[in-house]
Amino acid sequence: MPAVIPIAAAALLIIAGVLYANIGVRRDVRRHPAPGRIVRVNGHSVHVREMGEGAPTVVLEAGISATSLSWLLVQPEVARSARVLAYDRAGLGWSGAARIARTPFALARELHNVLGAFGAAPPFIIAGHSFGGLIAQAFAALYPDQTAGLVLVDPVDPREWHPLTPERERMLRRAVRLARRGALLARVGVVRGCLALANSGRRFLPNLAGRIAGGAGGSSFISRMAGEIRKLPPDALPVIASHWSHPKSFDTMAEHLASLPEAAREIAALSELKTPAIVITAKHVQSHPAPALPRARRIVAERSGHWVQLDQPELVVAAIRELVTMYAHEHSRPI
Repeated sequence: MPAVIPIAAAALLIIAGVLYANIGVRRDVRRHPAPGRIVRVNGHSVHVREMGEGAPTVVLEAGISATSLSWLLVQPEVARSARVLAYDRAGLGWSGAARIARTPFALARELHNVLGAFGAAPPFIIAGHSFGGLIAQAFAALYPDQTAGLVLVDPVDPREWHPLTPERERMLRRAVRLARRGALLARVGVVRGCLALANSGRRFLPNLAGRIAGGAGGSSFISRMAGEIRKLPPDALPVIASHWSHPKSFDTMAEHLASLPEAAREIAALSELKTPAIVITAKHVQSHPAPALPRARRIVAERSGHWVQLDQPELVVAAIRELVTMYAHEHSRPI
C-alpha cells in the first residue's frame, strides 16, 4: 500500500503537467498570433512573413532549429530595397508539423512549393544560416534558372559530418537524445515552467532541468542558446519561449540532427554551382565551408560567433543588397 501512494502522486503530477502544457499551447495561440501568412503545402501549414517589394525576391532560410524570428535584425533592413520573405520550416515556429525528410534536397523542394503557394515568383536570392546554407545550395542545384544568388551565413561545412567520425557520431547521438528528452519534458509542462522561471530571473530549476535532460552539457547548451536569443528585440523573447514550450520544436530538432550525416552527404556530392554567391564566416572558421561554391566571395565576420545575423547583421544585409544590386544591373532594372 505505501508504494501505491508515490505512484499515484507521480501519475497526478504528470497529468497536471500535461494539462498545464496543453492549456499553455492554446493560450499562446491567442497571445502570439502568426505575424505573417499561413499557406498550405503538402497537407500542412507553413508560416511566411513578407516585407518590402521588388525583384528578385530574397528568401531567408533559418538554422537547424531556428525560425523566421532569427532574421528580425536583418529582414526589415533588407526590405528597404527588396521584397524579402522569412518562413518557418515544417515543425518549427508557427508552421505545423510534417513528416518529410529533413535533408537539404527534400527541404529545398518544399521551400519551392511554399514559394509557389505564397505567390512568390522567381528569381530568388536565398540567404541561409548554418544548416539553412545547405538548403540554399540544394535549392540552387535543383532550380538554377530560378536562383539569382546565394548568401551563406556561417554555413555548415558538409565535410565535418560526412564521412562521420566516431567522435562526431557520439556527439550527434547525444544531441538527438537531448532533443528527445526535451520533447518529453515539454509534453509534461516542465519546459514551459522552467522558461517561465528563467524569464522571472530564477535560474536554479531551469539549470536543473537542463542537467536532467543532458547532464552538464544540457545546461551549458541551454545557457549558450539563451545568450544568443537575448540579442533579439525583447518582445521576441516571449514568442520564442512559447515556441520552445511546444514538443514539436524538440521533435523537429531531433529529426534535423538525426538526418545531418545524410544532409552533409547530399551537399558533399554536389557539382560546382555557378550561382553568384557570398559566404560569410565567423572568425573561428579556418576552411572554406562551401565546397560546391569554390569561387564564392568570402567575408570574415571578425566580431561574430556562429549567429552572424545577430552579432553583425549589417554584414548580412550588405551581402544581400550586393547580390540584389548585381541582379538589377545585369537586368537593367533600377532599385
